[in-house]
Amino acid sequence: MKQTIAFLFLSALLAACAPKEQYFEDSGTVFHTLYHIKYQAPALLTGQIDAELQAFNLSLNPFNANSIIAKINRNEEVEADDYFTTVFNRAMYISEVSGGMFDITCAPMINLWGFGTAKTDSITPQMIDSIKQFVGYRKVRLEGKRLIKDDPRIQLNCSAIAKGYACDVVASLLERNGVKNYMVEIGGEIVANGVNNQGNPWRIGIRKPEDLALNAPAQTEKIISLNEKRGMATSGDYLNYYLKDGKKYAHTINPKTGYPAEQNILSATVLAADCMTADGFATAFNALGLEEACRLADTLPELDYFFIGIDETGQYVVKSSRGMEKYTGEK
Repeated sequence: MKQTIAFLFLSALLAACAPKEQYFEDSGTVFHTLYHIKYQAPALLTGQIDAELQAFNLSLNPFNANSIIAKINRNEEVEADDYFTTVFNRAMYISEVSGGMFDITCAPMINLWGFGTAKTDSITPQMIDSIKQFVGYRKVRLEGKRLIKDDPRIQLNCSAIAKGYACDVVASLLERNGVKNYMVEIGGEIVANGVNNQGNPWRIGIRKPEDLALNAPAQTEKIISLNEKRGMATSGDYLNYYLKDGKKYAHTINPKTGYPAEQNILSATVLAADCMTADGFATAFNALGLEEACRLADTLPELDYFFIGIDETGQYVVKSSRGMEKYTGEK
């Protein structure tokens, strides 16, 4: 009996001395964009998060001269690390499934239209045709840890998938530290699991495309509730574009034509088991247009989607997968 009492007393003492878990918030910049991380843990994990993001940055940030992807773009001798390999392989998969509408070799076209490292004032069909000669996801491949290019002029840009993968990387770090309740947001891409500090599912808003109300405050089209691990990404041209001679040029480039994708889809939100996949497919769907995006998405049961677009009569329309009802609370 005395032993039992002593054991119970020791257990209670150890429980009292154990660090109490609380919700923390970390924020900063990576990939030239802001990140916000909320998680429940016994102590801050800021140092570990910063170290992980810096390692990620040295792999996949094309604007960092010392990164692996920057060295590949300069045709330097460099080996791919696990970050690069994971993103490259998933990018190749999404490219194949989307019929080439997602393509990480599209960087020269992105630059040509002023959404990357350079900008040309006057763009001609001849310039686009010359660039198309060395754009195409089938013109690059990994052999072991070496990236092989069919043309040395090929440039890679993983920005349409890397932010999503960065969310996955941080989520994995949190889980290795025993964290079950968290929300990771990097540049608008999100991974969430568990509940927030109020004990409720994480609630994330999908914005109304601002093209519909240029002078009005941002409004929310739909609220998504997440309490199981899901990656969520949104791609739309209503924020990243410029006007020239009265014409709008948006940042989503059609890799096949070399021109900005002029589609009837305004916003593509995708849910997937990981944010990297959600991020890449959101970009592909945005380039495909509303009808083709729905057709392709409906063949991919691992994805859920919420698309905002314009129909053939010019009316505002919303299309979503049946599975999205679980996250919007609608039936």
